[in-house]
Amino acid sequence: MNSKDDNNLVEFLKDKLSRYNISDNISDSIFKITDYTKIDNKNHSLIINLSIVNNIRRVNKFHEAINRKLDSDSFYVSCAETMEERRRRVRNKTPFGFKTIVRIIDFIYKRVFPKLPIVKFLYFSITKGYNRVISKAEILGRLVSCGFEIIEYFENNNLLYVISKKTKKPDYNMNPSYGFLFKMKRVGYKGKIIGVYKIRTMYPYSEYCQDLIIKENKLSESGKISNDFRITTWGKFFRRFWIDELPMVINFFKGQLNIVGVRPLSVGYFSKYPNIIRKNRTSIAVLDGNETEIDLKNLAKDILLYYGLGCRNVSKIYIPKEVHYIWRCWRL
Repeated sequence: MNSKDDNNLVEFLKDKLSRYNISDNISDSIFKITDYTKIDNKNHSLIINLSIVNNIRRVNKFHEAINRKLDSDSFYVSCAETMEERRRRVRNKTPFGFKTIVRIIDFIYKRVFPKLPIVKFLYFSITKGYNRVISKAEILGRLVSCGFEIIEYFENNNLLYVISKKTKKPDYNMNPSYGFLFKMKRVGYKGKIIGVYKIRTMYPYSEYCQDLIIKENKLSESGKISNDFRITTWGKFFRRFWIDELPMVINFFKGQLNIVGVRPLSVGYFSKYPNIIRKNRTSIAVLDGNETEIDLKNLAKDILLYYGLGCRNVSKIYIPKEVHYIWRCWRL
């Protein structure tokens, strides 16, 4: 940590961390490693790794090891180069006239090869996982899956820095949603969690970012997340024409879904609706008077648009006795 740039970075991180009551000398907590065994065995209250995640061969194992070396509610600062930041870097250093062809070659070699079942072994044996391409959604999602809560993330010198806090043990998920075809956990009949098949339209590990995205961007009136950076370019096309939902026919033949009806909701979306008891083919809404106008409009959609079509079919509403609340609902 002797260069001027490194010293400036340390001062910058000190200022950021001071907002979270971390005012101690952080020099002993700074590492620049891709091998977690190089961290001493004592427990830490703060670990800052200045080596980018893109150069770590097994990212989850690295984060899991950091989790074990941190005390509860301790902080972990990591950094990475996102896909967008990589595009800027490659574009800026490529001679004029070669930008398109270089981008295509870089896409195939760095993004397609690591995903193919046979080729990926050859790819990782050559590159050792160095300089891999990772999306922002995957960077954040891997941290959450390894037991960290995302506190803040920001860009500095064309790198993404993430301040996270250890809140639990890692999930040790051996089957993350990484392939082209994958299963999502959804709320099925009588509240049973089922695996719904879909074509991937989001970057890997995006499911772990859902609570973070909802917290940052909120839900629109349609129930969708605004400015969702987890969706890929081709994913937007697939979603527009419902191509991503074609594999759900597998769930139909397994007796888990009906041809006619609403999409099964994720646990996160399921919990965002008003206090509705959704255990059977019909639902009950219990209102307490604190609902917003958007909540009431979404409830009206459940009543008017999904009658007889599954768990979003609300057939009974319990409301407060106050006359002014009834009048407010009536005016909407």
